[in-house]
Amino acid sequence: MGRLFTTILIVVGVGGAILLSQSVFTVSERQSALILQFGNPVDAVNEIGDEDPGLHFKAPFITQVTYFDRRNIEFDMRPEEIQAADQERLVVDAFLRYRINNPLRFYQTVRDENGARGRLRSIMNDSLRGVIASIPSQDVISGQRSALMVRVQNAVEAQVASQDLGIEVIDVRILRADLPQTIAERVFQRMRSEREQEAAGIRAEGEQVAQEIRAEADRDATIIRAEARADAQRLRGEGDARRNAIYAEAYNRDPEFFAFYRSMLAYETAIANGTPIVIPPDSEFFEYFGAERGDGN
Repeated sequence: MGRLFTTILIVVGVGGAILLSQSVFTVSERQSALILQFGNPVDAVNEIGDEDPGLHFKAPFITQVTYFDRRNIEFDMRPEEIQAADQERLVVDAFLRYRINNPLRFYQTVRDENGARGRLRSIMNDSLRGVIASIPSQDVISGQRSALMVRVQNAVEAQVASQDLGIEVIDVRILRADLPQTIAERVFQRMRSEREQEAAGIRAEGEQVAQEIRAEADRDATIIRAEARADAQRLRGEGDARRNAIYAEAYNRDPEFFAFYRSMLAYETAIANGTPIVIPPDSEFFEYFGAERGDGN
Protein backbone atom coordinates (compact mmCIF):
# COMPACT_ATOMS: atom_id res chain seq x y z
CA MET A 1 0.00 0.00 0.00
CA GLY A 2 2.83 2.41 0.85
CA ARG A 3 4.66 1.52 -2.38
CA LEU A 4 1.52 2.21 -4.46
CA PHE A 5 1.05 5.56 -2.74
CA THR A 6 4.66 6.46 -3.42
CA THR A 7 4.27 5.51 -7.09
CA ILE A 8 1.15 7.63 -7.37
CA LEU A 9 2.98 10.61 -5.82
CA ILE A 10 5.85 10.17 -8.24
CA VAL A 11 3.48 9.98 -11.20
CA VAL A 12 1.55 13.02 -9.99
CA GLY A 13 4.80 14.90 -9.38
CA VAL A 14 6.19 14.08 -12.84
CA GLY A 15 2.86 14.92 -14.45
CA GLY A 16 2.70 18.20 -12.54
CA ALA A 17 6.23 19.08 -13.61
CA ILE A 18 5.39 18.30 -17.22
CA LEU A 19 2.17 20.28 -16.95
CA LEU A 20 4.03 23.19 -15.38
CA SER A 21 6.75 23.13 -18.06
CA GLN A 22 4.04 23.24 -20.72
CA SER A 23 2.25 26.10 -18.97
CA VAL A 24 5.11 28.61 -18.52
CA PHE A 25 7.69 30.19 -20.82
CA THR A 26 10.36 32.86 -20.43
CA VAL A 27 10.97 35.79 -22.75
CA SER A 28 14.27 37.70 -22.51
CA GLU A 29 14.54 41.44 -23.13
CA ARG A 30 16.21 40.67 -26.48
CA GLN A 31 13.25 38.63 -27.76
CA SER A 32 9.63 38.86 -28.72
CA ALA A 33 7.38 35.81 -28.42
CA LEU A 34 4.39 34.79 -30.50
CA ILE A 35 1.88 32.38 -28.96
CA LEU A 36 0.38 29.90 -31.42
CA GLN A 37 -2.74 27.85 -30.73
CA PHE A 38 -3.08 24.92 -33.10
CA GLY A 39 -0.66 26.74 -35.39
CA ASN A 40 -2.63 30.00 -35.40
CA PRO A 41 -1.14 33.11 -33.72
CA VAL A 42 -3.25 34.33 -30.84
CA ASP A 43 -1.00 36.69 -28.87
CA ALA A 44 2.41 38.40 -28.86
CA VAL A 45 4.61 39.09 -25.84
CA ASN A 46 7.32 41.73 -25.37
CA GLU A 47 6.76 43.52 -28.66
CA ILE A 48 8.61 46.74 -29.47
CA GLY A 49 6.67 49.50 -27.77
CA ASP A 50 5.02 46.99 -25.38
CA GLU A 51 7.94 45.63 -23.35
CA ASP A 52 7.06 42.75 -21.01
CA PRO A 53 10.02 40.34 -20.65
CA GLY A 54 10.16 37.64 -18.01
CA LEU A 55 8.02 34.64 -17.02
CA HIS A 56 4.64 34.12 -18.74
CA PHE A 57 1.92 31.49 -18.77
CA LYS A 58 0.15 29.70 -21.61
CA ALA A 59 -2.34 26.91 -22.09
CA PRO A 60 -0.42 23.63 -21.95
CA PHE A 61 -0.12 21.23 -24.89
CA ILE A 62 -2.39 23.18 -27.26
CA THR A 63 -0.19 26.27 -27.54
CA GLN A 64 3.35 26.75 -28.76
CA VAL A 65 5.70 29.70 -28.48
CA THR A 66 7.81 31.05 -31.34
CA TYR A 67 10.59 33.50 -30.55
CA PHE A 68 11.81 36.41 -32.66
CA ASP A 69 14.90 38.58 -32.19
CA ARG A 70 14.10 42.17 -31.17
CA ARG A 71 17.60 43.40 -32.00
CA ASN A 72 18.72 44.79 -35.32
CA ILE A 73 19.16 41.99 -37.83
CA GLU A 74 21.63 42.26 -40.70
CA PHE A 75 20.83 40.90 -44.14
CA ASP A 76 23.84 40.79 -46.46
CA MET A 77 23.03 40.47 -50.15
CA ARG A 78 25.11 38.57 -52.63
CA PRO A 79 26.94 40.84 -55.14
CA GLU A 80 24.68 41.48 -58.14
CA GLU A 81 25.41 42.84 -61.62
CA ILE A 82 23.18 45.87 -62.27
CA GLN A 83 23.01 48.04 -65.38
CA ALA A 84 23.44 51.80 -64.93
CA ALA A 85 21.89 54.61 -66.96
CA ASP A 86 24.80 54.65 -69.44
CA GLN A 87 24.35 50.90 -70.09
CA GLU A 88 27.48 49.99 -68.12
CA ARG A 89 27.11 47.01 -65.83
CA LEU A 90 28.18 47.37 -62.21
CA VAL A 91 28.84 44.77 -59.51
CA VAL A 92 26.93 46.05 -56.47
CA ASP A 93 27.39 44.61 -52.98
CA ALA A 94 24.91 45.91 -50.40
CA PHE A 95 23.41 45.01 -47.04
CA LEU A 96 20.36 45.95 -45.02
CA ARG A 97 19.62 46.15 -41.29
CA TYR A 98 16.10 45.72 -40.00
CA ARG A 99 14.19 44.74 -36.87
CA ILE A 100 10.93 42.99 -36.28
CA ASN A 101 8.44 45.48 -34.85
CA ASN A 102 5.29 43.38 -35.35
CA PRO A 103 5.88 39.66 -34.68
CA LEU A 104 2.29 38.70 -35.58
CA ARG A 105 2.44 40.35 -39.00
CA PHE A 106 5.97 39.08 -39.53
CA TYR A 107 4.84 35.51 -38.88
CA GLN A 108 1.79 35.89 -41.11
CA THR A 109 3.78 37.24 -44.09
CA VAL A 110 7.21 35.59 -44.01
CA ARG A 111 7.03 33.09 -41.09
CA ASP A 112 10.68 33.38 -40.04
CA GLU A 113 14.01 35.01 -40.84
CA ASN A 114 14.63 32.68 -43.77
CA GLY A 115 11.38 33.81 -45.34
CA ALA A 116 12.26 37.43 -44.55
CA ARG A 117 15.62 37.09 -46.29
CA GLY A 118 13.95 35.81 -49.44
CA ARG A 119 11.44 38.67 -49.48
CA LEU A 120 14.05 41.32 -48.63
CA ARG A 121 16.41 40.00 -51.31
CA SER A 122 13.71 40.59 -53.90
CA ILE A 123 12.92 44.07 -52.52
CA MET A 124 16.59 45.11 -52.33
CA ASN A 125 17.31 43.82 -55.83
CA ASP A 126 14.35 45.67 -57.27
CA SER A 127 15.20 48.91 -55.42
CA LEU A 128 18.87 48.83 -56.39
CA ARG A 129 18.10 48.20 -60.03
CA GLY A 130 15.48 50.94 -60.11
CA VAL A 131 17.75 53.58 -58.56
CA ILE A 132 21.04 52.67 -60.27
CA ALA A 133 19.33 52.46 -63.67
CA SER A 134 18.70 56.21 -63.42
CA ILE A 135 22.32 57.18 -62.61
CA PRO A 136 25.44 57.07 -64.84
CA SER A 137 27.98 54.47 -63.76
CA GLN A 138 30.68 57.10 -63.19
CA ASP A 139 28.51 58.84 -60.59
CA VAL A 140 27.86 55.54 -58.82
CA ILE A 141 31.56 54.64 -58.74
CA SER A 142 33.21 57.98 -58.01
CA GLY A 143 30.60 60.07 -56.19
CA GLN A 144 27.04 60.56 -54.97
CA ARG A 145 27.32 57.36 -52.88
CA SER A 146 25.53 58.91 -49.90
CA ALA A 147 22.69 60.29 -52.01
CA LEU A 148 22.46 56.94 -53.79
CA MET A 149 22.09 55.02 -50.51
CA VAL A 150 19.39 57.42 -49.32
CA ARG A 151 17.41 56.84 -52.50
CA VAL A 152 17.80 53.06 -52.21
CA GLN A 153 16.73 53.10 -48.55
CA ASN A 154 13.67 55.20 -49.38
CA ALA A 155 12.72 52.75 -52.13
CA VAL A 156 13.20 49.74 -49.81
CA GLU A 157 11.19 51.36 -47.00
CA ALA A 158 8.35 52.15 -49.41
CA GLN A 159 8.13 48.53 -50.60
CA VAL A 160 8.40 47.11 -47.08
CA ALA A 161 5.63 49.44 -45.91
CA SER A 162 3.39 48.58 -48.86
CA GLN A 163 3.81 44.84 -48.25
CA ASP A 164 3.32 45.26 -44.46
CA LEU A 165 5.96 42.70 -43.47
CA GLY A 166 6.02 43.64 -39.79
CA ILE A 167 9.57 44.91 -39.97
CA GLU A 168 11.27 48.30 -39.76
CA VAL A 169 14.18 49.14 -42.08
CA ILE A 170 17.02 50.59 -39.99
CA ASP A 171 19.74 51.15 -42.58
CA VAL A 172 20.72 50.34 -46.17
CA ARG A 173 24.38 50.47 -47.20
CA ILE A 174 26.25 49.88 -50.44
CA LEU A 175 29.56 48.27 -49.58
CA ARG A 176 30.93 48.20 -53.10
CA ALA A 177 29.87 49.36 -56.55
CA ASP A 178 32.51 48.57 -59.16
CA LEU A 179 32.77 47.64 -62.78
CA PRO A 180 33.12 43.94 -63.59
CA GLN A 181 36.76 42.98 -63.95
CA THR A 182 36.29 42.09 -67.62
CA ILE A 183 35.37 45.64 -68.63
CA ALA A 184 36.95 47.71 -65.87
CA GLU A 185 40.25 48.17 -67.73
CA ARG A 186 38.49 49.29 -70.90
CA VAL A 187 36.40 51.82 -69.03
CA PHE A 188 39.39 53.09 -67.07
CA GLN A 189 41.35 53.55 -70.30
CA ARG A 190 38.47 55.53 -71.75
CA MET A 191 38.22 57.67 -68.62
CA ARG A 192 42.00 58.23 -68.67
CA SER A 193 41.82 59.29 -72.34
CA GLU A 194 39.01 61.72 -71.58
CA ARG A 195 40.96 63.21 -68.69
CA GLU A 196 44.09 63.51 -70.83
CA GLN A 197 42.11 65.30 -73.54
CA GLU A 198 40.61 67.60 -70.94
CA ALA A 199 44.07 68.28 -69.47
CA ALA A 200 45.48 69.01 -72.94
CA GLY A 201 42.66 71.47 -73.58
CA ILE A 202 43.31 73.20 -70.25
CA ARG A 203 47.05 73.38 -70.99
CA ALA A 204 46.38 74.83 -74.46
CA GLU A 205 44.08 77.46 -72.98
CA GLY A 206 46.69 78.24 -70.34
CA GLU A 207 49.44 78.58 -72.96
CA GLN A 208 47.27 80.92 -75.00
CA VAL A 209 46.56 83.08 -71.97
CA ALA A 210 50.27 83.03 -71.09
CA GLN A 211 51.20 84.17 -74.58
CA GLU A 212 48.66 86.98 -74.40
CA ILE A 213 50.04 88.05 -71.01
CA ARG A 214 53.64 87.91 -72.30
CA ALA A 215 52.72 89.89 -75.43
CA GLU A 216 50.96 92.51 -73.35
CA ALA A 217 53.91 92.68 -70.95
CA ASP A 218 56.36 93.04 -73.87
CA ARG A 219 54.23 95.80 -75.36
CA ASP A 220 54.03 97.60 -72.02
CA ALA A 221 57.80 97.21 -71.56
CA THR A 222 58.46 98.65 -75.03
CA ILE A 223 56.21 101.60 -74.30
CA ILE A 224 57.83 102.18 -70.90
CA ARG A 225 61.36 102.03 -72.40
CA ALA A 226 60.37 104.43 -75.21
CA GLU A 227 58.85 106.84 -72.73
CA ALA A 228 61.92 106.52 -70.49
CA ARG A 229 64.28 107.22 -73.42
CA ALA A 230 62.18 110.24 -74.40
CA ASP A 231 62.25 111.49 -70.82
CA ALA A 232 66.02 110.87 -70.64
CA GLN A 233 66.68 112.72 -73.87
CA ARG A 234 64.49 115.59 -72.75
CA LEU A 235 66.24 115.78 -69.38
CA ARG A 236 69.65 115.47 -71.06
CA GLY A 237 68.73 118.28 -73.44
CA GLU A 238 67.52 120.41 -70.58
CA GLY A 239 70.73 119.65 -68.67
CA ASP A 240 72.91 120.48 -71.68
CA ALA A 241 71.00 123.72 -72.19
CA ARG A 242 71.40 124.58 -68.53
CA ARG A 243 75.09 123.73 -68.65
CA ASN A 244 75.62 125.84 -71.75
CA ALA A 245 73.73 128.69 -70.14
CA ILE A 246 75.99 128.47 -67.08
CA TYR A 247 79.08 128.34 -69.29
CA ALA A 248 77.86 131.29 -71.29
CA GLU A 249 77.09 133.29 -68.17
CA ALA A 250 80.51 132.47 -66.73
CA TYR A 251 82.21 133.32 -69.97
CA ASN A 252 80.46 136.64 -70.18
CA ARG A 253 81.51 137.54 -66.63
CA ASP A 254 85.24 136.93 -67.18
CA PRO A 255 86.16 135.69 -70.66
CA GLU A 256 89.90 135.59 -69.92
CA PHE A 257 89.48 133.49 -66.77
CA PHE A 258 87.06 131.17 -68.57
CA ALA A 259 89.58 130.67 -71.37
CA PHE A 260 92.30 129.98 -68.79
CA TYR A 261 90.12 127.50 -66.90
CA ARG A 262 89.23 125.62 -70.08
CA SER A 263 92.88 125.38 -71.03
CA MET A 264 93.76 123.99 -67.59
CA LEU A 265 91.07 121.32 -67.94
CA ALA A 266 92.45 120.42 -71.36
CA TYR A 267 96.00 120.17 -69.96
CA GLU A 268 94.81 117.96 -67.10
CA THR A 269 92.95 115.61 -69.41
CA ALA A 270 95.82 115.32 -71.88
CA ILE A 271 98.46 114.75 -69.20
CA ALA A 272 96.32 112.28 -67.20
CA ASN A 273 95.57 110.16 -70.27
CA GLY A 274 99.19 110.22 -71.44
CA THR A 275 98.12 111.43 -74.83
CA PRO A 276 101.08 112.31 -77.15
CA ILE A 277 100.70 115.85 -78.43
CA VAL A 278 102.49 116.85 -81.62
CA ILE A 279 101.93 120.56 -82.22
CA PRO A 280 104.23 123.54 -82.80
CA PRO A 281 105.40 125.41 -79.68
CA ASP A 282 103.66 128.58 -80.69
CA SER A 283 100.30 126.82 -80.88
CA GLU A 284 97.39 128.34 -79.02
CA PHE A 285 97.18 125.13 -76.93
CA PHE A 286 100.39 126.17 -75.13
CA GLU A 287 99.40 129.79 -74.93
CA TYR A 288 99.47 129.90 -71.09
CA PHE A 289 102.77 128.01 -70.78
CA GLY A 290 104.75 130.97 -72.04
CA ALA A 291 102.73 133.72 -70.43
CA GLU A 292 104.12 135.30 -67.29
CA ARG A 293 100.87 136.82 -66.09
CA GLY A 294 98.61 133.88 -66.88
CA ASP A 295 96.52 135.94 -69.24
CA GLY A 296 98.24 134.73 -72.39
CA ASN A 297 100.42 137.89 -72.72
